[in-house]
Amino acid sequence: MAKTSAAPGGRKQDERARARSGNPARRGTTVRAAKRPPTFGDWVAATRPRTLSMAIAPVAVGVGAAFAAQGYHLAIALLALAVAVFLQMGVNVANDYSDGIRGTDADRKGPRRITSSTAVDPKRVRTVAIVLLGLGAASGVALAVVSQQWWLLLVGAVCVALAWLYTGGPRPYGYYGLGELVAFLVFGMIAVNGTVFATLGRWTEDSLVLGAAMGCFAAALMLVNNLRDVDSDRAAGKRTVPTLIGRIASKVLYGILMLVPFGILAIYSLALAYGPFVLLVLVVAVPAVVIVAMARTTRDYVTALGLTSLTTLLYGLGTAVALWGGITGFAF
Repeated sequence: MAKTSAAPGGRKQDERARARSGNPARRGTTVRAAKRPPTFGDWVAATRPRTLSMAIAPVAVGVGAAFAAQGYHLAIALLALAVAVFLQMGVNVANDYSDGIRGTDADRKGPRRITSSTAVDPKRVRTVAIVLLGLGAASGVALAVVSQQWWLLLVGAVCVALAWLYTGGPRPYGYYGLGELVAFLVFGMIAVNGTVFATLGRWTEDSLVLGAAMGCFAAALMLVNNLRDVDSDRAAGKRTVPTLIGRIASKVLYGILMLVPFGILAIYSLALAYGPFVLLVLVVAVPAVVIVAMARTTRDYVTALGLTSLTTLLYGLGTAVALWGGITGFAF
């Protein structure tokens, strides 16, 4: 029996249906023609250095919380940091690749992405993302070996999968408004409590509370990034928290996420000698909240993103030092 081909009209209808689909994986979007070769700066930008505080700060807090509970292990601390940093870099590059091939970044107003704005082969970007995630996985295996906490392998596998599926795969959860929630869990609760558990073999009340504080910052970083891209995301059919609840509600949520950790820290400051000094990080956090509340341009959101990242880093490092200093502080 001779094979029959689909009717042209049916094919056109299918193409129109994919174009209207809310699922970007069905739209068959084509990436715009690249105009220039990638530079070293493009590759560095693809890792989004401004967001690396999401990885560094919670591990620092976890190390501090473990020390406060009479536990410290340098190798575990360094391996936990490597896991977090490689995962963060990997998810950023994977996001660049996935959004680029879907066409989500074609009309973006923020910083250019390497996949959509350069002549680099998207497969090369994907390879770099896989290598970074692989390094994170290898660091996780080493962490499990050193700590003898083998269940961390399962947690690490889940985190690697979440890093790839943020904007990758047929149904990326980042396209359904779940990015902030996953950031809260992975770069807050898991990063802090995983570091403490690897060191002590258990988590503590402090690690649970401070994990939530760091999770708020991670979610705020994700949220301000999505606020900046709300117009292009809405046009591309990408569902994020700002496209679902609107700009005003998202700005209110951002303010809450930025200030709640300082309420938690205020309580800790009653018992930590250096805790009150960490509250001075509010001089960075408050301007970020004000800028987001009044933001009108892409530059406003980029500035707020930088301040959010700086707040996260200073809060995390400062809290870690305060936990190490304890009630009496360091003796000099």
